[in-house]
Parts: sequence; C-alpha cells; structure tokens
Amino acid sequence: MILVKQPLVQKPHYAWWLLFWAMISSTFLVCHAQEQSDLESIQQQIKSKQAQINLQLEEASKIQRKLRNIEILIADSAKSLKKTQQSLVNNQQQLSVLNKQKADYLVSLNQQKKVLAKQIRSAYITGNYDFAKMLLNQEDAAKFERTISYYQYLNKARKLQIDNFNVLVADLQLVNGKLQDNQNELQQLKSKQLKQQQDLKTNQTQREGALLAMQSAIATEEARVAQLQINERNLLEALKRAQQRVEKQDLSLSGLKSRKGKLLMPADGKLRKMFGRFRQGQIKWKGVVIYGSAGDSVVAIHHAKVLYSDWLRGFGLVTVLDHGDGFMSLYGHNQALLKQAGEVVQAGEAIALLGQSGGQSRPNLYFEIRHKGKPINPVSWLKL
Repeated sequence: MILVKQPLVQKPHYAWWLLFWAMISSTFLVCHAQEQSDLESIQQQIKSKQAQINLQLEEASKIQRKLRNIEILIADSAKSLKKTQQSLVNNQQQLSVLNKQKADYLVSLNQQKKVLAKQIRSAYITGNYDFAKMLLNQEDAAKFERTISYYQYLNKARKLQIDNFNVLVADLQLVNGKLQDNQNELQQLKSKQLKQQQDLKTNQTQREGALLAMQSAIATEEARVAQLQINERNLLEALKRAQQRVEKQDLSLSGLKSRKGKLLMPADGKLRKMFGRFRQGQIKWKGVVIYGSAGDSVVAIHHAKVLYSDWLRGFGLVTVLDHGDGFMSLYGHNQALLKQAGEVVQAGEAIALLGQSGGQSRPNLYFEIRHKGKPINPVSWLKL
C-alpha cells in the first residue's frame, strides 16, 4: 500500500496581518495628525485675518468720529454761507428798489422845482400891484377883490408846491439813509461771506486728510465689506430708534403706492441706476446715486414727516422721511441738513443741501426708498 503524502495546508500568518493593520493605522494617524495640524493652521490664519480686520475697523471707527466732527463743521459753515448769500441777494434787491425810488424822487423834485420856479416868476411879474395905492386911488372894488383872490390862489398853490417839495426832499433823505445802511450791511455781509468761505475751505482740507487716512485704514476687501455691513446695521438701528422716539402727530400720511412713477426727483444731476448691483463682495446697492453740484437743493419727493436728521456712519449727513403706510425715503451724503426730526415737509420742499459727506470723493446724493424696511428700486417710482 502506497501512502500519498498530502500537501501541508499553511495556516494564516497572524503576525503579517497585525503588521499590515499597524501600518494602515500608523498612516491614518499620521494623516489625521497632518489634517489636524492643517486645520489648526487654517484656524490660526482665520483668527489672524480677523484680528487684522478688527484692527482696521477699529482704526476706521476712530477716523469716522473725526470725519463726523469735521463734516458737521462743514455743514454749519455751508448753512451759514447759504444764509449769508441769500442775505446778499436780498440786500442787492433792496438796493435796486431804493435806487429806483431815489431816481423817481429826483425826477419828481425836478418837476416840482420847475413848477415852483414858474410860480415865483409869475408872482414876481405881478408883484407891482400895490394894495395901498389901489385903495387910495379908489380902484374898482370888484377889480380889487378879484386881484386879492388871485393872489390868495397863487399863495395857496405856491405853498402846496413848497409842501410837496419838502415832502419829496424828506423822502429822498430817508431813501439816502436806507441806501447808506444797506451799503454798510452789504460790506459787512461780504466780509462775513469771505470768512465763512475760508472756514469752509479749511474744514474741507481737514476732511481730505481724514479721507486719505480712511483709505489707508480700510486696506482690504474683507474690511470694506465688514464696514458696509456695520453701516447697514447702524442705519436700521437708527431708524428703529427714531420711530420709537418721534411723537405721533395728527398727520395724514397715505404712503407712496398711488404715486409710483410720479414722484419728484430729489435733486438735479446725473442719475446712476445702481440698485441691485454688487457693490462690494456679495453686498448689493440698495439705492441710487445722483451726481450734482455741492450746495444744490435736495427736495422731498412727497408729503412726509422727518423721521431722522443727523450724521450717520457710511451715509454722512442723512435725512429720512416717513411717508406713511410703511414707506420711507432716505437722502444721504448731504452737505447740510435743513430740517429736524418731527417736522412736516411738502413735496418739492428743500430738506438738505447736496454734498459729499460720509467719506465721498465727489458731490452726490445717495437716495433710497424702503417699504416696511425693505429697499425697493427708486427708478420705478421716480418721474424721470
């Protein structure tokens, strides 16, 4: 009997399996450690970046406060200058009226002089009548009476002309006095205007310095986006506080719904239809911009109550009007504000002077319309 030798069946070598899993585990641990290290590095970079942004925003906040003070000084100077310029216009108009009165009085005086001269010549020519001689010569009584009446008539007429002449002279002296007062006031107004212009120029120079510092402080796009977000939050908070603060008035405000496409343009100038476009990062424009001339009038688009009127970060000197039924209109970047919170304004009434506050590089009006807090496209509502 032949015995066949069976091949030996090899049993698994557990040592090799253990080694294999040890290698995999080691690799996994190394990768996990690397990922953890990379994650910590990224988190550190994010923290470092956020710290840089916070530093920029903190510096920008300091500059914003300085900018606010300067722009309020500019607003005061601009309002004073506007008032002085209006006084100058009124003064010039008064001077024109007084000069015309003076010319009319001089014409009347010359006419009175001629009439009075004729009367004096007439009296001189007829002055040979001697009443005593007429009586002694027993002149005709009727003729004598007529002569007396004639003389009385001449005397009354002459006295009336002299009185009129004296009145004209007195009026002319009064007009001359007013003219002198107006001319003195004109010189004072011109001196005042010159000083106000110098103050305005000084403040504007300081503002330029603050704007350069602002540009240096906000150097990254992230910081600019963060600042826009802060500005928007500040606006919403300011409007909320204003609505709580302003007392209710017996005023009928029906909103703007029926006025779509018919509202007045808030200012003259070039309209940039920017609503809905990307402004910075993912932040979009919520209004439009109208480029105009500094000092031009900014007017209310419709009957309203002033809800807010103050300097606001990112918007500069801003006025917000409440039109009722949840509708509000916002007017930003003004040079000066002409109305206070709580006042009632009519459509077309001047509420501000166009400017470039809030860190703007050129004069413009930033304009929004909101309904129940949500921005809506102003272009659809204005009469273009």
